[in-house]
Amino acid sequence: MKILWLDLNSSYAHSSLALPSLQAQLINHKQLEWDIISATINENPSTIATEIYQHRPDIIAATCWLFNHEQLIHILARAHALLPMCRIVLGGPEFLGDNETFLRNNSFVDAVFRGEGEESFAQWIKVWNKPEAWQTINGLCYIDIHYHLYHDNGLARIKDFQHLTPPEESPLYNWDKPFVQLETTRGCFNTCAFCVSGGEKPVRTLPIDHIRERIRIIQNHHIHNIRILDRTFNYNNHHAKGLLNLFREFPDVHFHLEVHPALLNDELKNELASMPPGQLHIEAGIQSLHQNVLTISRRNGSLEESLKGLKFLCSLDNIETHADLIAGLPLYHLNEIFEDIRTLAAYQAGEIQLELLKLLPGTKMQRHANELGICYSPLPPYEVLSTKEITPDELQTARMLSRLLDGFYNTKIWQNITRKLIIEQHEFLSLFLNFLIKEGVIDQPMSQEKRGLLLYQFCQQTYPSYETEMTLAWIEAGMSLKKQPAYKIRSKHIVPPENWKIIYGTYQNNLRLISLPSDKTGEPTYWYGFEIESQNKRPIFKAIN
Repeated sequence: MKILWLDLNSSYAHSSLALPSLQAQLINHKQLEWDIISATINENPSTIATEIYQHRPDIIAATCWLFNHEQLIHILARAHALLPMCRIVLGGPEFLGDNETFLRNNSFVDAVFRGEGEESFAQWIKVWNKPEAWQTINGLCYIDIHYHLYHDNGLARIKDFQHLTPPEESPLYNWDKPFVQLETTRGCFNTCAFCVSGGEKPVRTLPIDHIRERIRIIQNHHIHNIRILDRTFNYNNHHAKGLLNLFREFPDVHFHLEVHPALLNDELKNELASMPPGQLHIEAGIQSLHQNVLTISRRNGSLEESLKGLKFLCSLDNIETHADLIAGLPLYHLNEIFEDIRTLAAYQAGEIQLELLKLLPGTKMQRHANELGICYSPLPPYEVLSTKEITPDELQTARMLSRLLDGFYNTKIWQNITRKLIIEQHEFLSLFLNFLIKEGVIDQPMSQEKRGLLLYQFCQQTYPSYETEMTLAWIEAGMSLKKQPAYKIRSKHIVPPENWKIIYGTYQNNLRLISLPSDKTGEPTYWYGFEIESQNKRPIFKAIN
């Protein structure tokens, strides 16, 4: 029997963990033949369907989620037309809600799995061609072909999580990506109404020894970036401490974690502060800096403790901390979003991620959308269109504000000057956003140089006192010294002053020296040194006098 797995992602940088997780539970089923087709949502559906047809599978399986949903259905409809006798089954977060409408609208899909599918899929394989036996499969939803009745077998949950065969043992595990994903727990203690994991109880945890062996396997495949999939890494501080100590055993591996800042105790703070520099990347779950918003969203943990924890994380030099906000949450106003961004910038957050809320299937917030006053798209990605507190126009402003943050604050070379402007100039975000909209570039891809030119032009027009600082940022980013932001620099016949204060680097006579003279009395002159024959366009020396 041949199973074809359609691995459909947003880009080739990503890979589904579902395939090896499912196949690992069926390793001993030697009669199964597995084929894989990897594609992105930007490829032609008919081309992918034709490739599926060439494999002549008995079963087509795939994971469906909000960003591949539409394209996946187009592909599978074509594949069914070409292979009408082939079974098509799906799983993934799209099926955590009521699945009857989906199955009736897409009759070429034979069944979908709700919940954790490792055990259920293995059980279904034994009866894949006997629909009369499907009623015994936990989590399986399907339409009876004889009586056209909808069957819903509830939600599948793995009770003995640690005894699953790890996906890394599957021969189908993809080791060709720049990072891999690793679960050390499954489930979530929290009850966030907007999250598909808000009802995943209980939290099941792998022993440290099991995790160590899995990291060793990953390391042996020369992978140096691991994204820990735990919904809240520090839901249990004792377990989190054990993991941090484990990570120290792998100094060449970089770990990406999701942390709830309100739950950090002093012991775990000490552990985080002593971690090797650069080994951890932390996503701090914030969502909003307003307690009424968090309360109605059913997010546990006090705002006061979250702010304390976030401030601590952002103060650590050895860890980069990113913070996220969600526009479209009930009771969350646009002006509060602007306020929260300014607060996060003042905390020195490494990145500020602003997303628009999506009401995902199976979430409490989607079920209660009407009473919460939330209008959202009925089609993927189910984005919120308006709430009682935020209009459609304001949500579009929030979306474009997210673009601004990604293009400037979250871009390292422009972050310091952008952060300074956000903190010191209360109207900067709204004025700069309007400037980018007027220039017609807010939704366009822009090079680093283009972003710098726009920010410089804006400062010239609106905040001229920041022009020198913008020029300094331009020089230190390694941008062209022939472009407008560098027009005040002097590069010919430059002689070092008798006295200067060195900021970084060591001055050598073979360096190409430039200076940025001051415009005002009392302001310093800046000096930069560049390697003449190096490909590095950034200065390696800086001084002032």
